Amino acid sequence: MSRSRSPRRAVGWTVVVALVATAVLAGAASAATGDPVPADETADPTAPEPSVSIALAYEFLDARTDQFCDGEGMCLPRSYEGGFFTTPTWDFTPSFVYDDALVIIAYTARGLPDDIRRAKSIGETLLFVQENDPIGDGRVRTHYEPHAIRQGRMEITGPGTFTGNQAWAGLALARLFHATGDQRYLDGALDIANWIQTNTADMVRAPFGYTGGQTDAGDSLLWKSTEHNADIAGFFGQLAQLTGDTVWADRAAVAAAFVTAMQSPDGHVDTGTLLDGSTVNTHPIPLDAQTWTSLATGDPRYDAALDWTLANLVGTDGPYTGPGISDVDTSKVWFEGAAHLALALKLRDAAGDAAYADTLLDSIRLGQRDAANGDGKGIVATSTDGLDSGFGDLYYASLHTGATAWYLLAEAGDNPFTLPAD
Repeated sequence: MSRSRSPRRAVGWTVVVALVATAVLAGAASAATGDPVPADETADPTAPEPSVSIALAYEFLDARTDQFCDGEGMCLPRSYEGGFFTTPTWDFTPSFVYDDALVIIAYTARGLPDDIRRAKSIGETLLFVQENDPIGDGRVRTHYEPHAIRQGRMEITGPGTFTGNQAWAGLALARLFHATGDQRYLDGALDIANWIQTNTADMVRAPFGYTGGQTDAGDSLLWKSTEHNADIAGFFGQLAQLTGDTVWADRAAVAAAFVTAMQSPDGHVDTGTLLDGSTVNTHPIPLDAQTWTSLATGDPRYDAALDWTLANLVGTDGPYTGPGISDVDTSKVWFEGAAHLALALKLRDAAGDAAYADTLLDSIRLGQRDAANGDGKGIVATSTDGLDSGFGDLYYASLHTGATAWYLLAEAGDNPFTLPAD
């Protein structure tokens, strides 16, 4: 029993699960074995210059954001493109709200006028899908079809309501309110927060915290996720700051206490609980339960989780160095995870952290330029196809808005779980 990793970021469920199996059997045998792909001996091992790389990454996000816009200022970027997700017979275009949230926050991190305009165009879409949801209780869904947004309508392609997704959408709307002062964004964030509180708060089964949300069919997920609770700790903490209402600080403390309860004696943080909401789920051990706990709480007790990560989750794939998604597979680099690990190390700033963060960011820049299925601008999800998440799905070397946005946040030293200083 795991968290909602698959419904949040990967696409190895429902509409795609059969296609994943087909791809692995038909042509991904080398990726499935976990054997590294040899580096091209003629390739330039020097990473691109950071300022140029950053500019190119923003160009990628600009193109994705502008691709699917209506005439009223709403835009929604597709999450994945190329490689496994774009074939002569199939083009997977849905936009994940988790990725959209990261793109919004990455735009506010640089903050140029066109960045804020584009961030608002995605934020308007989040408000639109929230307001027009068939249930209409403040939630957003896992992912939507951007072709429909371009036509001025909503099409839900991932109906699940997973707690982590809700928190990330809320973080993006809170950041937009902070950047623009537009009360509608804060109201939208509060509606999401109230949905989380009403539907997922568990103050009965210790350790207390927040459960996984709801499935595509609307059934409640009874386990609790470390990652989700870290998301909530950051999100509710921002709401306390923006509204001055201490109830959000109290609720953030509940989520943070759940995360603390998941830390093991050796420092690593476990994935969450089983269905009973109390028994710790010890396998697999995911990267973001280590990095996001540090980023979301700023608590030095999670320095041990970062040290455990460096010792246990980082590997190499040809010229690339970085973490896998979990301890199940470190044969390939998860570039999204490399970025938030680099950010966590930058912000911790212990001895050697800056150099290690630079190594991770150099690998991402190399991947931006050289990885399969890239375009020289965006960041692909993984260094090569077939990275096993440990949660029942595989990740692929396909261009990914979320990975690109995390890279930009890491370069900027901007923590999405906290609001910028005024």
